Amino acid sequence: MPISESSLSPIEHARGVIEIEAAAVAALLERLDNNFDKACSLILKCEGRVVVTGMGKSGHIGGKIASTLASTGTPAFFVHPGEASHGDVGMITTHDLVIAISNSGETAELVSILPIVKRLGVKLITMTGNVDSTLAQKSDACINVSVDKEACPHNLAPTASTTAALVMGDALAVAVQRLRGFSAQDFARTHPGGVLGKRLLLFAGDLMHIGDELPLVDEGATMDTLLLEMTSKSLGMAGVVDGDGKLLGMFTDGDIRRGLGQGIDIYKSKARDLMSVDPFTIHADTLAEEIIQIMREYAQHGPHAINSMFVVDDDHHVIGALNTHDLLRAGVI
Repeated sequence: MPISESSLSPIEHARGVIEIEAAAVAALLERLDNNFDKACSLILKCEGRVVVTGMGKSGHIGGKIASTLASTGTPAFFVHPGEASHGDVGMITTHDLVIAISNSGETAELVSILPIVKRLGVKLITMTGNVDSTLAQKSDACINVSVDKEACPHNLAPTASTTAALVMGDALAVAVQRLRGFSAQDFARTHPGGVLGKRLLLFAGDLMHIGDELPLVDEGATMDTLLLEMTSKSLGMAGVVDGDGKLLGMFTDGDIRRGLGQGIDIYKSKARDLMSVDPFTIHADTLAEEIIQIMREYAQHGPHAINSMFVVDDDHHVIGALNTHDLLRAGVI
């Protein structure tokens, strides 16, 4: 005897929805054909912007696809088809390309603006569940995003179909991104306010302390001088330099502990006796992302964690210094 829908728990209902939508996404693999290749080629050749349009739930999906295209190297924006027929179609120029999303392929608001799009000579990519529809027949590339059924129990509410369209839109955007050679640095330039953008746009030279803020002593400095310099500059370290300003070593509170553990009379010692020689350094053009990665690798695999470091030039002269707090203040971690 079949199980009644009403006897299922919320989790069982949810599982059914996820299974239906997962199957709809998996089925897209079999529907990829030369239309997808053609769509990518059309986008790459577009000299203007990609105009994404769709009605209702398809419109919400279209807005997300336009946003993904824009953030991955393809200038794009969304136009509501209802508004398009009341003047907003003027946003579309002869250099643009249109992506129309409609499960039925017969959405009246989209079909009504087709003559204008065609009159402009604009190429049309359609994402639809009906490859025999009006939109499909008028398109230059028709991407099949049909689904066997919606996750809605009445097979009415756009659920699996909108998920399929969204995934195909992501596939299209990422495929074009790869074909463009759109790099992580390019991505950062479109996301300057985010953590990733800052990591890939900020360099050590943008974050480092310079001049009088640098905790530096000569190799003959006594312990009290060394400690005073380290604590007054608040970077958790002090650099030991020669007369020419070249870095010879670095001193942290860890060196004090090591010295005491070895029975060294630290009060009679000089900076050269306690410093860690050949400390890790970076250059001013080291990206914040690289600095963070270095810190992570040392924390996981190195002899000790790195929380502070000096910035040197090609001749190993100290030109700056930074620590974890500087990265936190800059919002990169």
